[in-house]
Amino acid sequence: MNRNNLLSKQLIKLLDSEEAHMNLSAAAGGVPAELRGAQPQGLPYSLWQLLEHMRLSQYDILEFCRNPDYKESKWPDDYWPASPSSPSAGAWDKSITGFHKDCEELKKLALDDNTDLFAKIPHGTGQTFLRELLLAADHNAYHIGQIIVVRRLLGIWK
Repeated sequence: MNRNNLLSKQLIKLLDSEEAHMNLSAAAGGVPAELRGAQPQGLPYSLWQLLEHMRLSQYDILEFCRNPDYKESKWPDDYWPASPSSPSAGAWDKSITGFHKDCEELKKLALDDNTDLFAKIPHGTGQTFLRELLLAADHNAYHIGQIIVVRRLLGIWK
């Protein structure tokens, strides 16, 4: 196995949260619907806002990597839902499903023999594919940690 394949496989583990921290399914699973929009005292976000922010941000990273016509979204409006509560009963599950779908696409990108992880993204400003994949994994890990803390503050951690 060459170095690029080894790096790709490690990136997959990082995106899957198989190393040092919990994955999204474990962190977000079993949250009662009535608490998904609750904001613990002193925090500016709810579990719904964290989850949807993760999905939106990861999708943005994916689109940046694969879409030559990518247009940067407006920060923070396009990356954070305004309402602490989800817009519908099914939005929570839809967000988790979308997150996993886009994560799978990032993993495919990492494993694609045509992807030079060290190459600059042609329509970027110097970013490499490796940088974007690491950014996605790091961002996800950070917010998964926040989800766990919010659950503890709400008294709903296992």
